[in-house]
Amino acid sequence: MADSTSTTLSTDLIAALGEATATPYFIYRLRDAMLSNPTGRRILRDRPRLTSETLSLAHLRTLPENTVGRTYAAWLDREGVSPDTRSSVQYIDDEECAYVMQRYRESHDFYHAVTGLPTMVEGELALKAFEFLNTLIPMTGLSLFALMRLKPAERERFFALHLPWAVRSGLASEELINVYWEEVLEKDVDELRAELNIEKPPDLRQIRKMMRQQQKREKEMQEKRKAAGWS
Repeated sequence: MADSTSTTLSTDLIAALGEATATPYFIYRLRDAMLSNPTGRRILRDRPRLTSETLSLAHLRTLPENTVGRTYAAWLDREGVSPDTRSSVQYIDDEECAYVMQRYRESHDFYHAVTGLPTMVEGELALKAFEFLNTLIPMTGLSLFALMRLKPAERERFFALHLPWAVRSGLASEELINVYWEEVLEKDVDELRAELNIEKPPDLRQIRKMMRQQQKREKEMQEKRKAAGWS
C-alpha cells in the first residue's frame, strides 16, 4: 500500500510540475500550433478524450495488422498500460490551454505505439527527447535527467542510437498535437509515420534481446574454456 501511495504521489507531483513549467508560454505555443492547423482547430472545437470509454480496445484488436488502432492496442497489451492512467489537468486556469495539456497527455501512448518505443526507462527517455523537440514542453526535456538511472552501457547506447533518432525526428516531424488519432485508427501505421515525417527508431526490445543473447554466449564460452583448463 505504501509503495502504491508513493507512486501515485510521485506521478501527481510530476504532472503538477509539468503544468507549472508549461505555463504560460509553452502551452500557449502548443495551443497556437493547433489554432494554425485545420485539424488542430477541429480537435480544439470537438475536444475529444482518449480513454477506455471513448476507444473500444476490443474493436481495435480486431483491426487489420499494422493499422494504427491495432498497433496501439497491441502496444497497450504488451506494456500492460491503460488509456486511463493520465492525470487530469489541475493547475492551468485557461480552459482551452488546459484541454491542450490533457490532449497531449492522453496522446502520449499513441506516440509510443507509432514509434514502437517501450515504457522501460530507455524507451521513455528516447520518446521524451523526441517530444521535447516536437512540442517544446519543458517537462519533457527535464525528464532527460533520468539518464542518471541508466547503466553505463545503456547510456552509451542511448547517446549512440536513440538520442540521434530523437533529434532527427523531433526536428523534422509535423506537430503531433494536431493528429486526430480517433480518425486515423484504420490507417497503416507506416503511412502515418511517413506523413508525419517520423523515422522509425531502432527496435529497443530487439537490441536488448540481442545483447542478452550475446552475453549468454560469452558466458557459455568462458565456462567451456574453464572446463577445458584454458586461461
